[in-house]
Amino acid sequence: MDYFKNLATLLELELAHDRAAHELVLASRTLTERKELGVTWYPIQISDSELGRGDYLTVTFHKTNDLENGHRFRFGMPISLFSNYAPQEDRIQGTIAFVNQNLMKVSFRTEELPDWSRKGKLGLDLLFDENSYREMKSALQEAERGIEDPQKGKLTRKLLGLEPIALADGRDDFDDVGLNISQNDAVRRILGKGDLAILHGPPGTGKTTTLIKAIAAGIKRSGGQVLIVAPSNTAVDVLAERLDQLGLNVLRIGNPVKVSAHLLALTVDEKASKHAGYKEVKGLEKQARAYTDMARKYKRNFGRSEYEQRKALLNEARKIRKDIDRIQDYVIEDILCKAQVIAATLVGANHPHIRDKRFETVVIDEAAQGLEPACWIPILKADRLLLAGDHCQLPPTIKSEERESKELFNTLFEKLVKRYPDSVSFLDTQYRMNSQIMTYSSVMMYDGRLKAAPATAEWRLVDDTEPIVFIDTAGAGFEEKEEEGALSNKEEADFLVNHLSALIAQLEGGHHGEKLPTVGVITPYRGQANRLKGLLSDIGGLPYVDLQVSTVDGFQGQEKDIIYISLVRSNTGGNIGFLSDVRRINVALTRAKKKLVVIGDSSTIGQHAFYKGFLDYVESVNGYHSVWEWNNV
Repeated sequence: MDYFKNLATLLELELAHDRAAHELVLASRTLTERKELGVTWYPIQISDSELGRGDYLTVTFHKTNDLENGHRFRFGMPISLFSNYAPQEDRIQGTIAFVNQNLMKVSFRTEELPDWSRKGKLGLDLLFDENSYREMKSALQEAERGIEDPQKGKLTRKLLGLEPIALADGRDDFDDVGLNISQNDAVRRILGKGDLAILHGPPGTGKTTTLIKAIAAGIKRSGGQVLIVAPSNTAVDVLAERLDQLGLNVLRIGNPVKVSAHLLALTVDEKASKHAGYKEVKGLEKQARAYTDMARKYKRNFGRSEYEQRKALLNEARKIRKDIDRIQDYVIEDILCKAQVIAATLVGANHPHIRDKRFETVVIDEAAQGLEPACWIPILKADRLLLAGDHCQLPPTIKSEERESKELFNTLFEKLVKRYPDSVSFLDTQYRMNSQIMTYSSVMMYDGRLKAAPATAEWRLVDDTEPIVFIDTAGAGFEEKEEEGALSNKEEADFLVNHLSALIAQLEGGHHGEKLPTVGVITPYRGQANRLKGLLSDIGGLPYVDLQVSTVDGFQGQEKDIIYISLVRSNTGGNIGFLSDVRRINVALTRAKKKLVVIGDSSTIGQHAFYKGFLDYVESVNGYHSVWEWNNV
């Protein structure tokens, strides 16, 4: 069948676009711009180096400024060490062995760094990471071959509908008083012995809590080992930390983004350093380092005898290194065997430590955000599969602009929900939103099945009678503009900041020193997000308010008491761009707990059925207003 060949073709389009975009950044941007984009560290200092596994030199680098800036460097990615004296000529490539906010360990296939590295002015560029694409392509090829294999391809054939699938019956006796009816039902289905279970968790329904309970209960009963994966490091970190807090033995493969002592303690390196068998390694590493340091004293101009002596010293260091590798292999295998939960990203599921391992159960969280080719990497290691997510929220990030690439938005999660509806457990009670804020999303995205928990259904701001508001800018001359490829709406941003400032001033008067509600300002467009941040900065921000301004994509998984949404689009043609992806706007509409204020042009967005329905709904709950009601327009 051509199923996996078609996916491979789509993946090639993504690869070509992604590579070209990354190479353009490195070639066309200044050093300062590359630093701001998170693809360059400069300046850096070398704090340590040692001859590591397989004759690789492992060098530790530290940032020396911009310590607060984020970056895109991740474990396993290729980098280029350069000298800013001659950035084009003086370069050497390596691979990231460890990275956190301000420290990076890099492996180089050389015994020592070039002479130019001793002169300073060093930096690190992030090169295009083809490894993830190689892993995805390899998984698709293996999945295609596996269809013909009676054992290896069993789950694959079932997921594709080529063989009957066994679904759990949900008759388990699990019952947790801390979970609601739908959550308990979901755990019972997950604990069943079916080939596939799907957990559909709309916003605020406690998907992660339910998933954690199910994983913990399953391990307690079977004593088996579970692989949990997710598309992002952040999602993996959440699961790893929560499961560790329950007392399970969790092993985090790769490097966590949230660099806390708590999470670092779950990594292979940290567990290995505390392992009883590691004491011998430290002594041997000291010996190997001594031999290597002696060998490095011999510089370029030396005779035959010095050359032989240098060679002998390096050979001795290599022999000791082999003993170290043997002990480390034993230590790592022992750590892997004792782990109850192994946590990694989708691509990290093929990390060398677990490349050849199989698992009775594989769990993919946020599966509706994972590219399907990446999902097949962990699936090929599974006897049974548990998917958790919500295909009514953000889809995967697709970088290619080719029309065919949009097929990748149709994720494996969504395909399996449609193919095997009886495998789906729907969490129907949300604990985040006032019921008025929830209702439109419930009707349009979840067939009206979502309900508000009694504790949250009526909560609202002090003296507030309008939990949901739409402010219509039609006819006010608030026009969208594109500048340097970024879309924004100046007048809409000005109005939003003034309206928010007035609301906060009003709340300050009624809270009498109590903590003010948290606020989120969301917009689908990065240009508008930057404009809003600038305006708020110009007025000195909003003191004493927990305020976050972000794009929709940056706000996934978060919540605030008050949410403002700036829709931006305002034009005579009714063009709404990717506002037409209602999954994206569903994320924005479901972040608010007590008050949601949406600002937009009804004449532009109202031509789309989803937004026309939204306008009708807001009017039905008396939340519709025109911008002309405010004097500062």
